[in-house]
Amino acid sequence: MLGVIFTCFNCSSGGSGGGDGDDTPSNLIVNHEVVGTTTANPNGNGTGVVNFSVSADNATSYKILIGSTTINSTTGIFSYTFSQSGTNSYTVYVSAYNGTKFISTSKVITVYVVSSVAWGDEFNNDGAPDPTKWSYELGAGGWGNNELQYYTSRPENVIVQEGVLKIKLLKENYMGSNYTSARIVTKGKYTLKYGRVDIKAKLPSGGGTWPALWMLGANYETSPWPACGEIDIMEHVGNVPNRIHGSLHHPSNFGGNASTSTVNISNASTEFHIYSLEWNATTIKFYVDNVVFYTFNNNASLPFNNPFFFIMNCAMGGNFGGAVDPNFTASTLEVDYIRVYN
Repeated sequence: MLGVIFTCFNCSSGGSGGGDGDDTPSNLIVNHEVVGTTTANPNGNGTGVVNFSVSADNATSYKILIGSTTINSTTGIFSYTFSQSGTNSYTVYVSAYNGTKFISTSKVITVYVVSSVAWGDEFNNDGAPDPTKWSYELGAGGWGNNELQYYTSRPENVIVQEGVLKIKLLKENYMGSNYTSARIVTKGKYTLKYGRVDIKAKLPSGGGTWPALWMLGANYETSPWPACGEIDIMEHVGNVPNRIHGSLHHPSNFGGNASTSTVNISNASTEFHIYSLEWNATTIKFYVDNVVFYTFNNNASLPFNNPFFFIMNCAMGGNFGGAVDPNFTASTLEVDYIRVYN
């Protein structure tokens, strides 16, 4: 059943003219219907569609302002689709005209828009990661992090099996390194600027393991790190089990001085958890299992207003991973899915 909300405003004149007998519009009424409103869904069914009906005595046309969108109507009857995900309130400004004479008012409406998956990978096809979405970064050292592993593209180190991406960290001699692993990226295939990201993952265990689910500014070649920015959705250090790090690196705070926070959870290496990011022009929020643990204030001076690409990897040791357990032989970062919502 559609819920209809009717509101009549006490209208105040904003037009020219006045006095007895003038034809300035009056009695401006704004009705709106959020499609799909029910008791359970008081702000609509998630489509974001709102039907409007505007009327005023002596009016010949109407102008409506919603955000940066201007709607002109001679009937006062129109629909508008809101697109920002979640439950949000908007101020709608309405004017009724008769020539140069007009009357204006405003009202606040609240609309729910369901999130839709804009990009993702469910890892449902066995074998190598989907080459239309992922490529490999190969080599040793961890690009300045003094990591101990060599990143390969071998199935021994990275494979999709039974609906799960597996990045395997192995103790073995390979190309001069004592450990191997994998690092896959969406560079050149997919970038994101703003939105929500959910990654369901189970983390490796063992002293020295350092799994990371993160993002790097796509302009890193022309604006080298940290100017390009880095968003670490999830990092975990095997020497401190179950402590999840969410961090941002930028010119004012980077490396060991990153903007960061942590949360302790249970069973990070034996159960899957959902690591999430909500990112817009004003805030960046980090979640575990839909509970926010860090909110960062974004602004136009920071690099977090440009496209970023995804990286998934599992390092060994290095500047953050720390000392390696001498008894370590193998462990695996498992990812059930990654989903990006509008």
